[in-house]
Amino acid sequence: MNAPFALSLATRRDALPAQLQKAAQWIAGNPQDVALLSMREQARRAGVQPATMTRLAQALGYEGYEAIRTLHRDALRRAAPGLAATAARRDRLGAQTQQDAAAAMLEQTAAQIAALGTAQALAQLEQAASLIAQARRVYCLGLRSSHGVAWHVWYALSLITDRASLLDGIGGVGLDGLAQAQAGDVLFVCGVAPYTRAVVEAVMQARARAMRIVALTDSPLSPLVAPGDPALIVPTHSASFLHSMAPAFAMAETLVALVARGNDPAILARLDGLDRQLAGFNTYYTPPA
Repeated sequence: MNAPFALSLATRRDALPAQLQKAAQWIAGNPQDVALLSMREQARRAGVQPATMTRLAQALGYEGYEAIRTLHRDALRRAAPGLAATAARRDRLGAQTQQDAAAAMLEQTAAQIAALGTAQALAQLEQAASLIAQARRVYCLGLRSSHGVAWHVWYALSLITDRASLLDGIGGVGLDGLAQAQAGDVLFVCGVAPYTRAVVEAVMQARARAMRIVALTDSPLSPLVAPGDPALIVPTHSASFLHSMAPAFAMAETLVALVARGNDPAILARLDGLDRQLAGFNTYYTPPA
């Protein structure tokens, strides 16, 4: 989706009337269709009247809906190609040595991480840490490239609390772990575009159970973001054939560190017990004297 339009929609969506929100949600989830289909067909698929699409455009400051279609057509022309095409295109650049390419990638990643500390991002982190610290249960979910981030959050939380559960789907059980979830429990979910269908459906199920959502994702218009709940937004663009997850890991580690800074006296006792157990099992390698 076009970035300026996405930001405009994200900042105003919750204040829009219900029908305009419905149209906005459809646009957010179907950017290619916005570029390619007629306004009437888009309205039909969104389940609203064609005039609603025009009113939405005007509410967002555009003269008419054709302006939104033009933005999306331009974004579609600039859209990144698939994995194979991206890898082939970057391999053809060829002017850089392997070391030059590696240095450029690392420099880009460092800049992305350094840019995460905005006032808005820090406020979202604080809210997310507070929700997780106070929750009865915390469920962690991420699939495909996002699985490692969700696993890392679950593992770190498991060191300081027994309230964390990982929804990893081993044995095909998938989202069965949500069966015992209650209102006020927290779902920590990590996912970036293209969003995995099962993860989006899990967020929908969690919201139906009145759970709170902490979404670590790549856009304020991500289908994983729940209105009123914290959204930890990270960049994913990369010089590689695959999107970057390094900023997501940095944000996840910061989040858990904030949770551990809470005033729960049981945290140090739990960590001390873990230290003694690791020593008792001789878990870590010790060089010979």
